[in-house]
Amino acid sequence: MTKKLRTNSLSRKSREGNEITDYVKLDKLPNFLILVEKVEAVVRTSNWWDKYGVDWMIYIAAVVGCFFSYRLFNTNSYLNFGIGIVVYGYCHSVLTVKGAHAAAHGAVTESPKWNKFWSIMFIELMGSFSDELGNEIHIKGHHPHTNIIGLGDSSTWKAPFLPSYIYMFLAPLLVPILTPLVALCELVGKWGKLIRCALVIITGFAINFTFLIHLSGFSILGAVIVTFISRALLSIPYIHVNIFQHIGLAMYSQKNRPKKIYQMSTGVLNLGRNMILDFSFGHSIISCHVEHHLFPRLSDNMCLKIKPLVSKFLKENGLPYHEEAYFDRMVYFVNSYKELMVNAPPITHFVGIQ
Repeated sequence: MTKKLRTNSLSRKSREGNEITDYVKLDKLPNFLILVEKVEAVVRTSNWWDKYGVDWMIYIAAVVGCFFSYRLFNTNSYLNFGIGIVVYGYCHSVLTVKGAHAAAHGAVTESPKWNKFWSIMFIELMGSFSDELGNEIHIKGHHPHTNIIGLGDSSTWKAPFLPSYIYMFLAPLLVPILTPLVALCELVGKWGKLIRCALVIITGFAINFTFLIHLSGFSILGAVIVTFISRALLSIPYIHVNIFQHIGLAMYSQKNRPKKIYQMSTGVLNLGRNMILDFSFGHSIISCHVEHHLFPRLSDNMCLKIKPLVSKFLKENGLPYHEEAYFDRMVYFVNSYKELMVNAPPITHFVGIQ
């Protein structure tokens, strides 16, 4: 009998009330190297603009947008102030989420040394987090162990002591405050790295406050308040995205890990194209997350470029290719909060066990 694994990946029911399930033949998985060769062929024929240029134009536009917001703040118009908050918060997210994520994966330039430089700039100086921790948690932990229970199961994003609406729509507003505190607390004991990280974070805040005070005319308190409000602007979707794309999908034991192509196709979900989040968080985090987990060193624009190829390959070989709209996923999490976020792990599937 052909061995199959039931992957009730989204753990939900269709609108008709029928349980949604996928059945994959484990002994007939496609060779991942075939997909690798196809993707590498696309990369070889792509120029610098495709690989890095498009994304760098977005980063540069974000820097320009920050200085534009400083000018908007330096007016007596409440409308301009509101627009400035939105522009400042959005551009900050482009640099500290999209840029930081790409730099951590070595996807902003071909040079490892420059990638490291931009990683520190985007993550620590601008993002007020630790480049060291980002590499340890995300690169060494989450990616190779995606949805492996106890290793990369996104459990760090759970707060089961909070009610669903508090966790989903209020608690994320504290992310700008918690981010540097968590980074420094996690580095306790690694004193050299803690001091270096603290100095870079403090320097980043000092530069930010200096611009707001001297270019926009704020007091120190005003600069702090504007910084908090702007950085909290996209904190709710930031937390949402981090839980929507993995929690609730198939999970696996450490002893019975599936092959990479199966692990990523069943344990990762793409959100639908979103013109706001695609550019503030990046394609690899939003609409090309499956592609990113299969090929993490590709830039956002390259992930978007190989998306049709990856989708076709997985579907032709009988593997899941999960995609769902942001709003639908949000409704699902609110309605299934106890199952997904309180019970840990919420869904457990072991390769070879029916």
